Amino acid sequence: MITVRGVDIRVGAHLLLSDLSFHVSPGDRVGLVGRNGAGKTTLMKTLAGEDRPAAGSINVSGSVGYLAQDPRAADPNITVTARILSARGLDAVVRRLRKAEAAMSTAVGEAQERAMASYAKAETQFQAAGGYAAEAEAARLAAGVGLPNRALEQPVGELSGGQRRRVELARILFAQHDTLLLDEPTNHLDADSVLWLRSFLLGYPGGLVVISHDRELLAATVNRVFHLDPQRTTIDVHNTGWSKYLEQLETDERRRARERSTAERKAAVLHAQAAKMQSGANTAVAARNMARRADKLLSDLEPVRRAARVARIRLPEPVPSGKTPLSAVGLKKAYGGLQVLDGVDLAVDRGSRVVILGLNGAGKTTLLRLLAGREEPDAGTVVHGHGLRLGYFAQEHDTLDLAGTVRQNLASVAPSLTDGEVRNVLGSFLFSGDDADKPAHVLSGGEKTRLALAGLVHSGANVLLLDEPTNNLDPASRDEVLAAVGNYPGAIVMVTHDEGAIDALQPDRVLVLPDATEDLWSDDYLDLVSLA
Repeated sequence: MITVRGVDIRVGAHLLLSDLSFHVSPGDRVGLVGRNGAGKTTLMKTLAGEDRPAAGSINVSGSVGYLAQDPRAADPNITVTARILSARGLDAVVRRLRKAEAAMSTAVGEAQERAMASYAKAETQFQAAGGYAAEAEAARLAAGVGLPNRALEQPVGELSGGQRRRVELARILFAQHDTLLLDEPTNHLDADSVLWLRSFLLGYPGGLVVISHDRELLAATVNRVFHLDPQRTTIDVHNTGWSKYLEQLETDERRRARERSTAERKAAVLHAQAAKMQSGANTAVAARNMARRADKLLSDLEPVRRAARVARIRLPEPVPSGKTPLSAVGLKKAYGGLQVLDGVDLAVDRGSRVVILGLNGAGKTTLLRLLAGREEPDAGTVVHGHGLRLGYFAQEHDTLDLAGTVRQNLASVAPSLTDGEVRNVLGSFLFSGDDADKPAHVLSGGEKTRLALAGLVHSGANVLLLDEPTNNLDPASRDEVLAAVGNYPGAIVMVTHDEGAIDALQPDRVLVLPDATEDLWSDDYLDLVSLA
């Protein structure tokens, strides 16, 4: 259980949230919602104990599992299975068991007896911690989040960012925590894995706080909604499910509109009557009282909720290029003996629009990283044509300098801009005032997405490599990104599981991995998009 009393949360000198009080009990499934930048991720980190509140107290009873938006650092040499098992300390027991098995197979005499004793001790510990049933459960959870069987014995360091995040999700679910804090858990999950996760969360007996822009997940799982209102630096607690919450929002908005209309009409009548009476010596006092009554009618109303600002997202004006600014011939890439890409050919013509599809682990992100020059292929070449200027949006935001500020990140990729111009661009992407001096590492996933896109604006890129550009975005920001994609006149190579992004992109070609099959786009491929 988590109990929050009078908590203030600051980012630097900025008061982000104030006087928060609520509790999360076993069986509570809380949807934490609000616009990008409202403070959802910062609050989640504070609940997880990674950040400290500026005031107030957070009391936690039982264990808490926290899934951050970015994959956590793990030993890159540990296998996927060992990483999941480590949530219950089973990885160390399994290592002792395997070591004893190896010793028994080679030792003789007293050494073999010692090895047998070590094996018996390790097996007792293994069985006490869940034994082979726990290993089977770990494999089941890995399959549930979409990790293929072949990945289970791979080192974590050989996985893509999306796969590493799936490992962390499986690990947290395996740990059997009393409370789960999940920040965008459906990112990088295919449609089947999202359905599996919904079912798991519905049966989960502990407390749950989830940040998600997946409305279907919220509708299916949550029984309470916490809405962060950045205009009032507070939280609105709704002890109801998602559908009832949306209905209540509409009802409250209609009620506020009626109350304001009635109060404004009455105030207008009182002000008009007061104006007629204020010139008379005998009625001046009554006139002032009427005016005060009119003002009080208006001041007692709930404050008008201003429409949330929306980032004016735009993509760069592409510089001229030759007919085929980017191409790849025979690209191959393997990690630890596992062949990820095996002979990929691709030609990106000026203004063309290509979507890359394939199941998770098929090599989509790897291909974009090779095209962007972030990794070198084992074989094959990436050819830069005449006038190529690349823009790369990475789904893990690894193009950002997390140690630098928001302003420094943009200034480094657009050195020709003055400081005032940098701040103007950032303002259009909703980084205004002190937000420009935030360190990038404190940004939410949606804010990192906006900052990375802002870095493309003055790049002049004529070929954009976009890897899941709508992840972490609230609906309004997502619509802005999709409109920008639809209006961009340069070439785009996109990886996405968002069908709306396909509608915006209007691809002319598709490359399906891992077979590297290239084809003209057809709506017959739409069924693959949500599986990507």
